[in-house]
This record gives sequence, structure tokens and C-alpha cells, in this order.
Amino acid sequence: MRSLLTTGLLNVHAACTLMMAGLIWMVQLVHYPLFARVGPETFALYEREHTRRITWLVGPLMVAEALTAGSLLVLGGPALRRPALAGAVLLGIIWASTALLQVPCHERLSRAWEAAAFTRLVHTNWIRTIAWSIRGVLSLAMLEAAGGPTV
Repeated sequence: MRSLLTTGLLNVHAACTLMMAGLIWMVQLVHYPLFARVGPETFALYEREHTRRITWLVGPLMVAEALTAGSLLVLGGPALRRPALAGAVLLGIIWASTALLQVPCHERLSRAWEAAAFTRLVHTNWIRTIAWSIRGVLSLAMLEAAGGPTV
């Protein structure tokens, strides 16, 4: 029987991770490809507005996901240790990719349309798309290992 704290952590963690996995797929397959259709005259303004708006959505989810992932490493117990550690490694990859690859592309694009920065953004974003997808599976595996989800 798992504790109420672990149950809450698992549920919040899975919710945040699965929301981010869904969101990153939407961004990768729908939103980023539409960037190329904005036009160079208005692109910098569009990019700055995109960054401002999406930060309010992804920022809290990413922080909550990181906090619950860290908490599960400490409080999850033996059954959750391996998937929690694998998930934490993937989260490190996601955050590093965001800071080192995607943010610089967005910064360049916020000044003006650059085909090279756009191509790099779309191609390197697959790192996060794949990592969040695997994290989604791991979050469900942790729920299962702990006795299944609770509502």
C-alpha cells in the first residue's frame, strides 16, 4: 500500500508529464511547421508573442514536473527507483536541450526570420519530443508499479 503523499506525487507527476508530452507533439507537428507560413515581415513579432504566451503554459508544468520527479526519486521507494531515475535523466536531457538548443533558436528568431534557426529549432526539438514521450510511458509505468492510478 502506497502512502497518500506518494499517490499524490505520482498522480501530479503523471498529469504534468503527459500534458507536456501531448503539448510537445502538438508543437512539433502543428505549431512549429506553421512558423514557416507567418512571413518574414511579421515573424519576429509573432515569435516574441509565441514565446510570451507559451511560457505561461509550459513554465508551471515543467516546474511541477521537475519538482515531482525529484520528490519521487527521494520518496518513491524501491519499486519506483529505476523508472524515476530514468525519468530524471530524461528530464535533464529535456531541460539541457531547451536551454542549449531551443532557447537560442527562439532568441534568434525573435529578432528576425532565419531559415537556419528555424530548421535547427524543428530538428533539435525532436530531442524533447522523444524524451517527453518516453517520460510519459515511464510515468504510467510508475503508476502501475505503485498499484495503478487513483482518481
